[in-house]
Amino acid sequence: MDMRSGVRIGDWWADPATNELRRDADSVRIEPKAMEVLMALASCAGEVLSRQALFAEVWPGVVVGDEALTQTIIKLRRALRDDPKAPTYIETISKRGYRLIAPVGGPPAPLRARRARWPWLAAAVLVAAAGASTVFWMAKPAPPAAEALTVTVLPFEALGPGREHEYLARGIGSDLITDLSRLPGLRLVSSSAGNPAQARYVVSGSVQRDGPELRVNVRLGDSRSGEQLWTQRFERPFGDLFAIQSEISRSVVGHLPGTIGEAERRRLAKRYTASPQAYDYFLRGQALFLVRRTRDNQEARALFGKALELDPRFARAYAALAMTYAMDYRYQTSPQASAPLKRALELAETARQIDPDIPEVYWALGFVQAQGRRHREALASLEKAIELNASYADAYAFMGGIHTYLGEPAKSIPLLRNALRLNPDGGHLYYLLLGRAYLFEDDAEQALFNLRQAQARNPENLETRLYLAAALAARGEHADAQWEAEQIRVIEPAFTARGWLDTYPLSSVRHRERLLQLLAHAGL
Repeated sequence: MDMRSGVRIGDWWADPATNELRRDADSVRIEPKAMEVLMALASCAGEVLSRQALFAEVWPGVVVGDEALTQTIIKLRRALRDDPKAPTYIETISKRGYRLIAPVGGPPAPLRARRARWPWLAAAVLVAAAGASTVFWMAKPAPPAAEALTVTVLPFEALGPGREHEYLARGIGSDLITDLSRLPGLRLVSSSAGNPAQARYVVSGSVQRDGPELRVNVRLGDSRSGEQLWTQRFERPFGDLFAIQSEISRSVVGHLPGTIGEAERRRLAKRYTASPQAYDYFLRGQALFLVRRTRDNQEARALFGKALELDPRFARAYAALAMTYAMDYRYQTSPQASAPLKRALELAETARQIDPDIPEVYWALGFVQAQGRRHREALASLEKAIELNASYADAYAFMGGIHTYLGEPAKSIPLLRNALRLNPDGGHLYYLLLGRAYLFEDDAEQALFNLRQAQARNPENLETRLYLAAALAARGEHADAQWEAEQIRVIEPAFTARGWLDTYPLSSVRHRERLLQLLAHAGL
């Protein structure tokens, strides 16, 4: 059955031409991707379609995370008035995928058959065009496009008792991703979508530090053939860390198909500091800073300071130190409210002057500018970061966050979706920013979904709980909102919503008043 002209699904008529669902006098407009997912399910009605099959059908050639499909299914169920606990339309099959259980008007066309019709349609259009111009020719099939070189870097495993060096494993893996992301002709696929085989090539490894010795095992495999293309074990003094990182990057690239220019090889060999111990302090501080608590902020600052004592030209350490002072301004730990922000700007500018070619430095500068509500300057800094690294997910995410500060949440959502596509393992901040944008777009359901994702990744983050309380209040779930308010007071007993907003970067007056109103309903 050709579904392009529409199909009956249960009580609804689905019209792909207009992306509408109609039932009696009821009409619901859905997103194009949601309609494509529905048509894919309808074409195999009663059969289980795996998430991978749906990704291949609806997002061909595009790297998206599991969350994109989950959100699409949520939207479809809401449009179809379907209860996920007792579905009559779309059923979730645990660990397998989804299936359409509602009756479909006519025999469902297999997925493959539906795909196969499009080349015939294209050929018919070509023949018709040729006949109209009295020019007859036989079109030869175009040569297949070169396959994209896709690579996944799995999180490196920290070995040893207590796994106390997880920060080091994360740092080595993260820097490898940064190295590879800057190379032309190579596309990185995040590993967190739960399906590393989405990428053709997979890098994995483990890290163990035993006193002065460092052991790193690295493997490069072909997910299609199952072949191990390269594996190597490094056992060297910790002081050789940067040489090991450079060798890993060069070896991975050297064992991938294609060639790499000498300029790119030199770039792979470039490290942020000449001191392995300074780098170690930097990674420790970075792990603490990401927690976003006052005491961790102070400990992170001390570690960044130690890194700079060892290497006063370590630009990324200056940038990270700048962000701790910007957070001091937010936390209001200084009696002089603006002094930390001024110091943060000085440090961020120092980082930029030392090395203007590091995208993370511009991200830090944008972060500091945003805390001072210099949002347009912050956006310009983030655009520079993306210019240096077009796959810099954190920069896209923070740009989305800034547009919400400016009162433009509709601009935030596509930027944050792109960030999650580039890095579905972006951590709690991505989901916090996305939940915040949906709240100000008056979509409390989507806000709650994303804020709960953020809370699961960082339960102690006060800002997440604050927006969660506001979203619950927006949904009329006042008891749950008040419970979140109580948890906020446990974290910060002297908390007041207006006091918190004094140093919060939200500059939209309308959204500030909306947030205050919702928090008041929650008892804050």
